[in-house]
Amino acid sequence: MREILRRVVAQFVVDRRVLALAFARMADGIGNSFLIIVIPLYVASDVVGGATFGLEEAMIIGIVLSLFGFLNSSFQPFTGRLSDRIGRRKPFILLGLGGLAATNLAYLFAESYVSLVVIRGLQGVSVAFIVPASIALVNELATTGDRGGNMGVYNTFRLVGFGAGPVAAGAVVNLGPYSIPALTVGPYSLPGLTVSGFEAAFAIAAITAAISYLLVTVLIADPEGTEANAGADLSIAIRDPSGNHLLDPIFTLGVASLFMAASIALLATIQPQVNDRLAQGSTWFGLQFAGFIVAQILLQTPIGRACDRYGRRPFIVGGMLLLIPSTLAQGFVPTSETMFLARLIQGIAGAMVFAPALALAGDLAGEGESGSKLSILTMAFGFGIAVGPLASGALIGYGFATPFVFGAALATLGAILVYTQIEETLETSASVPIVGGD
Repeated sequence: MREILRRVVAQFVVDRRVLALAFARMADGIGNSFLIIVIPLYVASDVVGGATFGLEEAMIIGIVLSLFGFLNSSFQPFTGRLSDRIGRRKPFILLGLGGLAATNLAYLFAESYVSLVVIRGLQGVSVAFIVPASIALVNELATTGDRGGNMGVYNTFRLVGFGAGPVAAGAVVNLGPYSIPALTVGPYSLPGLTVSGFEAAFAIAAITAAISYLLVTVLIADPEGTEANAGADLSIAIRDPSGNHLLDPIFTLGVASLFMAASIALLATIQPQVNDRLAQGSTWFGLQFAGFIVAQILLQTPIGRACDRYGRRPFIVGGMLLLIPSTLAQGFVPTSETMFLARLIQGIAGAMVFAPALALAGDLAGEGESGSKLSILTMAFGFGIAVGPLASGALIGYGFATPFVFGAALATLGAILVYTQIEETLETSASVPIVGGD
């Protein structure tokens, strides 16, 4: 038992700054994923009103959720490149977290569809400062022999927060309103308050972003070599410069990440339709949404370590292949339990792609260009998260299974691309040491 525990702990042995950044991203991940569940319920409530511009409720939800991803992804190449030029990561992360905390509080005053769109858009811009700088920092603190493990640990803790948020969000909203009793301290007194479930959820999201800001401020510092290597060639290639393949490998990984993320995010917009079809409540939906995350939390780090030994490509190709049936099945499952199982398998597929793809791109990125190169993957993933809800909101009218058939088709195309366009980056993968291994 002691040996098993030692091996588990060894999986998470990384640079303390990577671990601190992972904990910080876990905190803001809780708040951000809260909103994925809360916003659709908020739009459907009586609190929000105003002009709908002739759009159906599902389409409004899709626009609000998707705008975040579109703006987040659109700005990531610029923020990633700027952080490379300046040679600093920490200021970008702090700027983004500050904006995220402020916009989470702004939801407390939003009472129209237009205001929700504006706030969610500002959040997308804020997160665009966080993601490329964070991934670049992890990449610069790693080496070829442990890059997959570092990416796995970072993603594991980040996803713990992202997975916990949806489960807690449904409960927080449903259990509201909350009564806060009056407080008297000496000559001072504060009146009692009644807080709705929505207000409590938005407050929690703001608090978690503030905690993340504090953690980064105290525990994170830029590597000394980052600024020294600033100003490298930061161009983004589409065609393979070596001529061995049609597409550049990092660009190919970006396209595959977009397709994977779109398949994952199909469920977000159609919460009312899923709940009606399966005769379930928002708590069950939160569990299903988080099922994808649960698998990744359990597998990201061990798969990251394994790809440091056995290579990146086998995991990426295998994950994209597994994504096809796990996405398609969600359009035909008959019960809440089978929907959860399908999401769990989809999470296994995602875990096989995430850390190995980031590690492979990190292997290919030169000194001083981590922000630019890795932002291709994070940008593409963000676009996929935006496209998924928008696509399902538009396609659900053609039948419940239609969005998932679309997602399976994207996953098939992504699998073909990674199989034909990606080569292994580890020369002698079997001999690469693993931290904590034999």
